Amino acid sequence: MRKVTAGLFHSLDGAVEAPDQWQFDSFDDELGALLGKTLATTDTVVLGRVGYEEWAGFWPGAEFDDDFKTFINAAPKHVASRTLIGTLAWNNARLIDGDLLDFVRALKAQDGRDIAVMASISLVRQLFLAGLIDELTLITHPVVAGGKYHRLFDGAGTAQLELIRNEVTSKGNVVSTYRLKP
Repeated sequence: MRKVTAGLFHSLDGAVEAPDQWQFDSFDDELGALLGKTLATTDTVVLGRVGYEEWAGFWPGAEFDDDFKTFINAAPKHVASRTLIGTLAWNNARLIDGDLLDFVRALKAQDGRDIAVMASISLVRQLFLAGLIDELTLITHPVVAGGKYHRLFDGAGTAQLELIRNEVTSKGNVVSTYRLKP
């Protein structure tokens, strides 16, 4: 069975939205290596509509060479949306047909490498709390983002997590990987 992962940049006060607005200079070589390892084990991506629309408008035409650009443009992308219809324009992107949870369960049962949930706070929350994300990595930057950003578990009920691994990088980022406790 394939593993489903998600990783989010995270502030000390819990913000996960718009990390480009509050990361400052905390991204370091260790985080770059971590993201490289993730890409090396992943061959499929699940996105939400908003993330899809933002990324489809940027990555196909990005004018720089980047490992992530190469990965995301080539990877099969499955998009969860209640409003998009028809064929999607971005290479290898398809709308998820039917129930999201059933779709992800079926995707996990197929052959392949890891599946990454990207660019959607609500999808990460929904899939993680449903027990479908095997590893949730929060990359906590040493910064307070302030109250105007969304938090990952806004509106969620109580859930107990299990820490899988934890490390601290040279710039003080705490990289913690969790799973939902059975």
